[in-house]
Amino acid sequence: MFWKTAADASRRPCSLAAHLSAWHIASTSLLLTAATVFLYWALVRGFEREDDHHLAEKISVLGTLLGEPARNARMIGWEVEAESLTHPGARTLSRILEPDGGVRVETSGMTEELPAARFPEPGTPRHGIRVESGGRTYRLMAAEAQGFRIQVALDLEHEGELLAGYRRQLWLVLGVGLVAAVLVGYRISHRGVRPLKEISAAMRRTSSTRLNERLETRGLPAELSTLAGTFNAMLDRMEEAFNRLSQFSSDIAHELRTPVNNLRLNVEVALSRERPAEEYRETLGSLLEEFVRLSRLIDSLLFLARTENPQTLIRREALRVDQELAAIREFYEAPASEGGVTLQVEAPQAVTAALDRTLFQRAVGNLIENALAHTAAGGSVTLGAIQADRRVLVSVSDRGCGIPASELAHIFDRFRRADPSRSRHSGGLGLGLAIVKSIAALHGGEVRIDSEVGRGTRVTLEFPADSAMTKT
Repeated sequence: MFWKTAADASRRPCSLAAHLSAWHIASTSLLLTAATVFLYWALVRGFEREDDHHLAEKISVLGTLLGEPARNARMIGWEVEAESLTHPGARTLSRILEPDGGVRVETSGMTEELPAARFPEPGTPRHGIRVESGGRTYRLMAAEAQGFRIQVALDLEHEGELLAGYRRQLWLVLGVGLVAAVLVGYRISHRGVRPLKEISAAMRRTSSTRLNERLETRGLPAELSTLAGTFNAMLDRMEEAFNRLSQFSSDIAHELRTPVNNLRLNVEVALSRERPAEEYRETLGSLLEEFVRLSRLIDSLLFLARTENPQTLIRREALRVDQELAAIREFYEAPASEGGVTLQVEAPQAVTAALDRTLFQRAVGNLIENALAHTAAGGSVTLGAIQADRRVLVSVSDRGCGIPASELAHIFDRFRRADPSRSRHSGGLGLGLAIVKSIAALHGGEVRIDSEVGRGTRVTLEFPADSAMTKT
């Protein structure tokens, strides 16, 4: 059937419009066919009920007349014969049988058309049966009244002609409906997928140089509007990530250029003429410093790349944070004393958290190095730790030069230096705070910074409640 063919076609690889069109046509065809069959069935059932009612009335009239057969003999004969003559469009045949089975009266020619044996046995409720006889179709009914058996039949030839005409009309309507369903389904399906085609075209236009384009969500259906919004949000993330990657690549190239140029310059100077062994040793020492700088830069970049991998695992263990801070202070005591800076720990209570010891020490160490670099002689750097509201807060505070407010929003970006005037030899790589932020994120925490120019800076590492007092 048509809808089966459409359903089979929809399973073959084709466009979404073809799928929608096929299913629309199949479903519409099924509905039209079902409606047509139902209407035809209802009409046939209506004819059958009307025929049964007509036959039952005929039997009732004959049964009443048979109440006084001698008095009503002429009326019985007329009732049996006259209707078939006066109503040829709905010809009714009647027969009355005596109790012994003999025919008392019947419509002329009825025995040849419908012998008595073709009729059903009398019974209730009265329902007619449909039989074929002599190339014609009849509806038969039989009943008993006043000791007689009454048999009536209705010729269905005229009714059959009406049903045949009705079937032709139904097939015509069904055919027109199917053609209309094809045309409407094709139009609806193509209009329905037009927004998808526009979205698909926009996706094809998307490239690394056109990440700023966005899909127009106005006028779209709710489902496609959600899809377009999701795609726009993905483009936002892609554009942000691509911009960060481009900036990161530029920063790496810029950072690598200086040590590579220094290495090349030192080697060229050393090879320009014969020199004493002492000068070669100085040159090699200078080269070693640049190699160390390159090694630190590469290690830091690799570390940041690992922390950005969502599958990176950390080894948590229950740490006494106050004791760890005391050990870190002891490690940095020498460089702090050399710079004339006081390094102290303020942890009024025993603070315990589940942290990765190595990563925690590196994060705090980076903050201390930053604080020492920005604190003049005579200043102080304070390490603190408290546990409140099921959070662990670790802070590093200094009384150095502070950071301008315009720089705070970008202070954790890679290769960002709060003081651009600091040289790369006296300053760091610009990756320390970025590493601190990554370590905090690995623990499910965050990092905050508060600073005021001329009064100092305070950086706080905050770890969530589920890391506190948890051992993994």
